[in-house]
Amino acid sequence: MPDMSASVSLAMTHLVPLAKEVDENKVTPGVLGFIVFAVMALAVWALMKSMNKHMSRVDFKEPETGSAKAGSAKAEAASEPSADKG
Repeated sequence: MPDMSASVSLAMTHLVPLAKEVDENKVTPGVLGFIVFAVMALAVWALMKSMNKHMSRVDFKEPETGSAKAGSAKAEAASEPSADKG
């Protein structure tokens, strides 16, 4: 197995001067942050488009509430002719 300490020390000698050039008071997300944000925005857009498509397919009747059932039962009873009047 090759000696890793030589390559690590070589990498550190080249990277340390680059790290010193960076302003420690300025932090930016950079290109990677933009890419992650853009991918998340596209995913949210696709999910919302899919949700709208699925919700437009939903067709349901609302269940009648207790007061609506009583009102419709009274209306039906009033409109039907009585069997004993015949």
